[in-house]
Amino acid sequence: MAKRAIVIGAGFAGVEAAMQLAKRGIEVHLFEMKPVRFSPAHKNVNFAELVCSNSFKAQRVDSAAGLMKEEMTRFDSVCVRCAKKCSVPAGGSLSVDREQFSQMVTEEVERCENIIIHREEVLDLPKVGEDADAVIVAAGPLVSDALTKKIEELCGASLHFFDAAAPIVAGDSIDMNYAFAASRYDHGDDDYINCPMNKEEYEAFYEALVNAEGAPQHDFDKKKTGYEGCMPIEVMANRGIDTMRFGPLKPVGLRDPRTGHRPWACLQLRRETKDGEMFNLVGFQTNLKFGEQKRVFSMIPALHDAEFLRYGVMHRNTFINSPKLLGPDYQFKTVPGLFFAGQITGVEGYMESAQSGILAGINAANFINGEAPFVLPNITMMGALAKYISDESVENFQPMGANFGVLPPIEPHIRDKKERYAALAQRSLDFFDKEEEA
Repeated sequence: MAKRAIVIGAGFAGVEAAMQLAKRGIEVHLFEMKPVRFSPAHKNVNFAELVCSNSFKAQRVDSAAGLMKEEMTRFDSVCVRCAKKCSVPAGGSLSVDREQFSQMVTEEVERCENIIIHREEVLDLPKVGEDADAVIVAAGPLVSDALTKKIEELCGASLHFFDAAAPIVAGDSIDMNYAFAASRYDHGDDDYINCPMNKEEYEAFYEALVNAEGAPQHDFDKKKTGYEGCMPIEVMANRGIDTMRFGPLKPVGLRDPRTGHRPWACLQLRRETKDGEMFNLVGFQTNLKFGEQKRVFSMIPALHDAEFLRYGVMHRNTFINSPKLLGPDYQFKTVPGLFFAGQITGVEGYMESAQSGILAGINAANFINGEAPFVLPNITMMGALAKYISDESVENFQPMGANFGVLPPIEPHIRDKKERYAALAQRSLDFFDKEEEA
């Protein structure tokens, strides 16, 4: 009897997972609900449809996005391969003709003899051992209501919907001459980096924020629930000049060691990872355009030269609490043979979703064949993202895209950012080169 896997979803993660399984001799049943049913974002019947952008970000290998795509080519990524074939001029970015790209990916999958395509909506989670030897859920961030309910039953309270997420900055780009480490009222250790502002600095920041330009939204993103629970900082600011000072910028319980007094306002930064390489701007969920976030948030003195590893976003998304539920092989901890891939795992971005599909597909095949899990080291971008989404020490889990902040640092520290990024990229590529030689 043929070894059999089910992949739910034919987005970026699903097609990559299916292709990895198929090339390892596994019979793949790929389920795609289009055209039977469309999500609010999707318009055509093809796989790997782009809905927000036609850009896959930088091509330079010494950029986070470029390094990740180079790593993906080592696994013969169908998405990277097709993107390069139908690219359009976009400076240093890899941008594509949307329709041509989606069509090309679809044709590649359709030609694969080990993949059987089912154009129907999946209403329940298939059972490993009964329906298939392994199952990969790659249903995307806009999962259908029926499947969402089944995933929620599996995950309990660990299924999340978020409207807005705060930016993340590199720890070594925070100017500690204008910041101090402390917890409010000295409760606990110095868990937060505090970025104080005096009255003049705060009022200038407030004026810039309320006049900043927001990003456009899809109609389905405007129909939100629970909006008060993660209100964008710019919406809060528009409720009055002092509203933020009684919210995320409240200074109570803090004392600025430079002045010996309580600041007029104070932003707190929280560790995104235990090693302190990345910090989250607490309470700064936002829907501002990325350039506006950089301009306005850099007005906070401690962030005047901050490196933004992830900008704030605001859209509907469905993702599981992966650090509690998944291993670094993207396998569900309590259900052997069940894997998740794509944005539902907490990776953010088209190619990030695709790379998770590659790893989930390889590991599903290994599971079926009785082989050990395949886990890349965290010195690679793919391995670091897998570690991030499976790191139980991560609190307040939010989606993450490719960035150099998720990689372990190189010692001794390289101060020049360009040189540091080049060294981080070379370290990853050296690993792959050694693996290919072995």
